[in-house]
Amino acid sequence: MTTPCYLDDPNLGELEKSCLSRCIDSTFVSTFGPFVPEFEAAFARFLGAPGAVSVQSGTAGLHLALHESGLGPGDEVLVPALTFVASANPVSYTGARPVFVDVDAATWNMDPDAAELRITERTRAMVIVHLYGRICGMERLEEIARRHNLCIIEDATEALGSRYKGRPAGTLGDLGVFSFNGNKLITTGGGGMVVGRDPQRLSHIRFLANQARREEAGYFHPEIGFNYRMTNLEASLGLAQMQRLHEFIETKRRIHGIYAEAFRDVGELQLQAPCEGADDVVWLNAVTIDTAHTGTGIPEIMETLKQRGIPTRRLFMPLVCFPPYFEGRREESYPRAVRLYNEGLCLPSSTLNTAGGIRRAAEGLKGLLVKRRPRPALVSARTAGAASAMTGGSR
Repeated sequence: MTTPCYLDDPNLGELEKSCLSRCIDSTFVSTFGPFVPEFEAAFARFLGAPGAVSVQSGTAGLHLALHESGLGPGDEVLVPALTFVASANPVSYTGARPVFVDVDAATWNMDPDAAELRITERTRAMVIVHLYGRICGMERLEEIARRHNLCIIEDATEALGSRYKGRPAGTLGDLGVFSFNGNKLITTGGGGMVVGRDPQRLSHIRFLANQARREEAGYFHPEIGFNYRMTNLEASLGLAQMQRLHEFIETKRRIHGIYAEAFRDVGELQLQAPCEGADDVVWLNAVTIDTAHTGTGIPEIMETLKQRGIPTRRLFMPLVCFPPYFEGRREESYPRAVRLYNEGLCLPSSTLNTAGGIRRAAEGLKGLLVKRRPRPALVSARTAGAASAMTGGSR
């Protein structure tokens, strides 16, 4: 029997069923009840953070973090060109303008040199994304932020468990945001979390997420707020997942180790690289493929692997390829992001995978490397808007 491969499926079992049943039996299934604060406290303890505020999604968390940071019309926010669209859309929600920055060719995260070139007198913040769980080298970005008086919003939605020089992802910026979508390291079905250094700011974010309601005054709302609260049903699932978090982290490390060993001497396959000082928990293992050695492009490789029971997905399409963010930009301004999209592939990485399943995925990809042939045509920003091959994710 063929060993199954799982791309990013959630790992759920009897513990999760038990916690959900306990929540249902308590009748505290909506936003009021004991499970939400218990989950927030457990999450903050894991990170060593002063506090944590649960929200409905990573996207909602980023919106609240940007809103709390005072972003609005006329402001500019630096965002990496290679990330899920949810890293940029919340900037637009505030009325500010996302300014896209090309990425480093090895780590695939925001290039500090390119970032500094994009700063203007209107730049107010950076959204730093730890793509696929690979943490950014923060020292240079922090130095740039200090020099230009920028706040750092840390998109750690894919990086739970990763550390930079001993500091956990999500605690490196002014505010950090996590996602608990069904494909993340831990899941609450949906949901997210905001963490930060300043308890007063976190208190205000909690207030905003609850429609800016002054509960001691009844239904009194002195500010415009949002309905971004997590439910107790979601939090009860999160509490179960937190009990298994260390198990999941060790499994992710083993999965990455198998891929690293399998591709060690295969020059045509390059795994996303760590930065100096990183201790990463790689959420999705991803490679670039020298397609001149396969004779086909990424979509054809994906289809062949799918037929063999090996699920994959494209890297994120550069955000400048999407109509809301064209604004006359040319893909030539983001050559590394475009190249990575054209040559990149995400591989099975779920904690449901066995070592045998990961080895089968690695060998299946290696087996597609053939004698050099002409390189296939690449996607450009002018044609990418119509492309249907790109698969995304949720935050």
